[in-house]
Amino acid sequence: MRPKARLVLEDGTIFEGQSFGSRTTTTGEVVFNTSLSGYQEILTDPSYQGQIVTMTYPQIGNYGINHGDEESTGVHVSGFVIRDLSPVASNYRSEETLEAYLDRYGVPGICGIDTRALVRHIRSRGAMKGIIDSTKRSDQELLDLAKNSPSMVGRDLVKEVAPKEASDWTEGFNSPLMTQIPKSELKHKVVALDFGMKSNISRCLVQSGCFVKILPGTATAEEVLAQNPDGVFLSNGPGDPEAVTYGIETIKGLLGKKPIFGICLGHQLLSLALGAKTFKLKFGHRGANHPVLNKETGRVEITTQNHGFAVDPSSLPEGVEATHINLNDQTLEGICHKGFKAFSVQYHPEASAGPHDSSYLFGEFVKLMGPGAV
Repeated sequence: MRPKARLVLEDGTIFEGQSFGSRTTTTGEVVFNTSLSGYQEILTDPSYQGQIVTMTYPQIGNYGINHGDEESTGVHVSGFVIRDLSPVASNYRSEETLEAYLDRYGVPGICGIDTRALVRHIRSRGAMKGIIDSTKRSDQELLDLAKNSPSMVGRDLVKEVAPKEASDWTEGFNSPLMTQIPKSELKHKVVALDFGMKSNISRCLVQSGCFVKILPGTATAEEVLAQNPDGVFLSNGPGDPEAVTYGIETIKGLLGKKPIFGICLGHQLLSLALGAKTFKLKFGHRGANHPVLNKETGRVEITTQNHGFAVDPSSLPEGVEATHINLNDQTLEGICHKGFKAFSVQYHPEASAGPHDSSYLFGEFVKLMGPGAV
């Protein structure tokens, strides 16, 4: 029998289940992801720093864990909530069980709860702070700890996940299953500002023909321009975009000087640098099946998403065009500024894990940079 565990939300709602992974106590913002698979990519996505992630698909862990699917060098979720923990990891690529993986990184999980009821509660009340615990603390003590934990609003989590030093990325696609972007000759030098970047973004840039120099998200515009890049990439990352003031200032110093492409947090920071505003969504977008309309082509893309904040479309200044719209709730999913050769999307075209409908955006970035080196 597994030890008992509780998930206590800041509004006093309590879910009882069993502990798995690390037998530790954790707090974080409780959110949910609607993906049917890809739990390892979710666990290792730095954008989930400070969050307790609930999976809506009922059975998790059935194909185990393997090093090739990691999106960073470790697990970034604060806690993991599932309904059924698969007793078997039955995939030829599996190197480790989900439980052992979480335990190795000190991340607690809770299973055996009604995740459908939890998700309905979050959709109704909104994402909220919570705590996972497997000790004998009282419900009231756990509730107080949840209430007193840090809020996501106003919180800069980029400094917790961004690299401290510059590095080069040279690896393209490493699996025969990844065919959405044909391999191109390396011609363009791109500086990627890493606010918590997923590894597959770097692979997509290399696959598209880019030499990738990764700089910490704290880098200045002067440090970026000193690399003399053909273009600048703005990565995904965690937390409230308005709190990443240094990133916004850096982007302001780059506008009009180099072509810019941003994803997720990079999209929000570019929008803020251009003069727009952001706001917190009620329960966010997290999953691999979100329909987005490309306003230029009229085509609908099925996208992977992971964000709790969004750009206010009514705040877009002159010169900034809305290019993509979420068909579920009409929120803004993409912008461009043709005069500055800058564009961004709120979703994840690197598709790890997820559909490949939006991989063309890396090609659009390459076109924006011009012919490149010969």
